[in-house]
Parts: sequence; structure tokens; C-alpha cells
Amino acid sequence: MAASVRPQPPAQRGLTLAALSLSMLLSSLGTSIANVGLPTLAQAFGATFAQVQWVVLAYLLAITTVIVGAGRLGDLAGRRRLLLAGIGLFTAASALCGMATALPWLIAARALQGLGAAVMMALTMSFATEAAPKDGTGSVMGLLGTMSAIGTALGPSLGGLLIAASGWRALFFINVPLGMVTLLLAYRALPGDVRRPAVFDHAGTFLLALTLGAYALALTAGGGRFGAVNLGLLFAAAVGAGLFMLAESRATSPLIPLALLRDRLLGARLGTTTLVSTVMMATLIVGPFYLARALALAPAAVGMVLSAGPLVSALCGMPAGRIVDRAGTPGVTIAGLTLMLVGTVPLAVLPASLGVPGYLGPLVVITIGYALFQAANNTALMADAGADRRGVVSGMLNLARNLGLVTGASLMGAVFAFGSAAATAPPDAVAAGMRRTFALAAVLLAAALAIAWRAGRAQKQQT
Repeated sequence: MAASVRPQPPAQRGLTLAALSLSMLLSSLGTSIANVGLPTLAQAFGATFAQVQWVVLAYLLAITTVIVGAGRLGDLAGRRRLLLAGIGLFTAASALCGMATALPWLIAARALQGLGAAVMMALTMSFATEAAPKDGTGSVMGLLGTMSAIGTALGPSLGGLLIAASGWRALFFINVPLGMVTLLLAYRALPGDVRRPAVFDHAGTFLLALTLGAYALALTAGGGRFGAVNLGLLFAAAVGAGLFMLAESRATSPLIPLALLRDRLLGARLGTTTLVSTVMMATLIVGPFYLARALALAPAAVGMVLSAGPLVSALCGMPAGRIVDRAGTPGVTIAGLTLMLVGTVPLAVLPASLGVPGYLGPLVVITIGYALFQAANNTALMADAGADRRGVVSGMLNLARNLGLVTGASLMGAVFAFGSAAATAPPDAVAAGMRRTFALAAVLLAAALAIAWRAGRAQKQQT
């Protein structure tokens, strides 16, 4: 018999939010912490960069392909049991990664870790919506946004410290005790499951996974060179998308109901999420190169400058959520995107002579805007989702974010690399590459701002 979800007392709610916050932190940290270890892994396994890069790609591809299906399965079979299984899988796979004695073993374990992370990402937000107190959804979304931003941005600096202290295996072993604590908290705090009688859409899940996998591979295969293989994968993704739509129109219980696919307001919010994530990925991949090679900072100094992002995220997440609760989602969404655009434009024209302050000031403005946007956009998405669709909507939101990260790593990386990524590139070329990258970022944010403005008008007309 299904358990009904009842409001939790404050103490229990605190434990629930602690478990969900750790779940979001761990899954986001796994996205970025392995990047800094790629040179060390290449040396340890005697592999090329193209081979060792799959340590990162396997994780991203696993998340991308199954995250929506994981959210829908949680809606139907019960979110609590599935989230506990996801945390357990993530923790066990982290241990397997740390024990790897060969590169194929490590890559396979990273794929398993990504499967666990997909479940954690998809279900954490849907659980948080139910755990939030009345009129406090924005604050909870701000907290989760903070944990997600910290996890993504903290990875490189924390990974560097772990490698220096204990070697590359510490990149993965660090997740084991954290995962066990998260699992224990989740087991004690999460409310009982509500199971809904429906048939899981296996065909739709399979087609969507193939489509998303083909798209992600199209952007990541070839080491930055776009050729016939990439074009073929993009074509396969387009065909897969068409077949998925056809399957959903015929399914009795579709993975993504057609009403959601036709919802323009939902599409606008997911689209802005993808654009913003693409821009944020640029700060993660371009910033370290600019600081190290254009400004000639030592590695320790680069890490200190990059730590500004996690620090600002930690300080702004909860206040951003409270602002959303008081001011509403449409205006705060516009304000956040505007701040991001205001911070991006100086980086598109930044002379290297301004040094660290010239980079750090705009970065802080971008991060504050990102915190506001995430809190408002996530709150709007989850507040409008019915109780029986929160898992799939959360999965779609995280999918949009992850597609933005994958697209950003490919697109923004290619723009920056044009004439500036070679080891012998002079500082002026690296600075020019950064300006090109953030000029494109400004264009993407202007598009996101236009989409959000139209969506806000449509929302007002509906009410």
C-alpha cells in the first residue's frame, strides 16, 4: 500500500534537506573533479589524452542518457527507494573507480557512477519541492542551486589538492565516506514512497537514451574536430528525436507526456537553462587557461582566484531563494540574466593589463546573477509541476543543464581553442581567445534574456 506524503516536522525537514543537499553536491562534484586529474591519469595508465578523456565523458554520457527516465521511474515506482539505490550505486562505483588497475575498468566504473548521479540529480529536486515549507520553495531551490554550483566549481581546486596529497585515487575515494553519510541521512529522513499505477515507457526511454547519447557523442567525439563521424551522430540524434516523438504519441503512459512537450512556458525555461549552463561552462574551461597563460599566475594563485566562484555561490544561494519567495519568479529570472549579461560583456572586451581584478570583478557579477537565475527558474519549473510529474520535470531540468554543460565544453572550448589553445600560444592569443568566447557568451545570454522576457509576459497573460 502506498504511503502518503505528509508535512514533515522542522527537525525532520532539516535532516531531509541536509541529505538532499549532500546528494546534489556529490553528483555535481563528480562532474568536474576528475578533469584536473586527466594528465595524472594519462601518465599512470600510459594512455593518450583522447583515451583518458573518456573518464570524464563516460560520466557525462551516463547522466545525459538516463536522467529523464530516472525521474519518471521515481514518479511511478517510488522516489525514496530509487534515490537510496542511486546514492548506493554512486558510492559503490566511486570505490570501484579508486580501486581501478586499468583504464577500461576506471571508465566502466565512471559510467556506473554517472548512472547513480543521474538518479540523484533527477530525484533530489522533486523531493525538495515536497520538503519545502509553505512559501519557502524559492529558499530550498536556492540552497540546492548553491550546492550544485559549489560542486561543479569546487571540483578543479579540490581535485588538485587531493592529487597533491594522496594521488589520483583520492579523487574517487573522497566520495565513499560522503556517500555513506548521505545514504544514512536519506534513509532516516526521506518520507515514504507514493507509488502510482502506470506502465513504464520502456520504448520511449530507450529511444530518448539513444538520441541523447548520439547528440552528446557528436559534440565530444573527435577531440574538438568536427568531421563525418560527428555529422553522422547528429543525423542519428535527429532521427532518434523523431522516432521518440512518434513513440510518445502512441504510448499509453509516455515517458514525457505530449502536453509537457507542447508547453511553451516549460520549453522556454528549459531553453534558458541550457543557454545559461553553456555560458557557465565557459568560465570553468576558459578561466584557468586565461589566468595561467595570459596573466602568468602560479597554479596556487589560479586556484585561489577560481575559488571566488564557489565562495560567491555559497553566500548568494539562500538569499537568492528568499528574494524569489518575496518578489516572484519572473522578475528575479530577468534580473539574474541581466546581471549575468552585465558581467559577461566586460570579459568580451577585457584587456589583459587589468590583471586579476579585471577578471574577478565580472566573474563575481556573473555568479550572483547565476544564483538568482537558478533559484527563480528552478522554483518556477517545480512549482508548476504536478505531484505525479515532479520527477520527470526535474529530470528534464537537469537534462537541460547537462546538455548545456556538454555543449559549452564543446562549443566554447572550440571558440577559445581557435588560435589560443596551443601550448606555445602567446599570452595575447590566449587573451584574444577568452574575449571571443565571452563575446559568444554575451550573445547566448541576450537570447536567454529575450526568451525569459517573452515567457514572463506569457505567464502574466495566463494569470
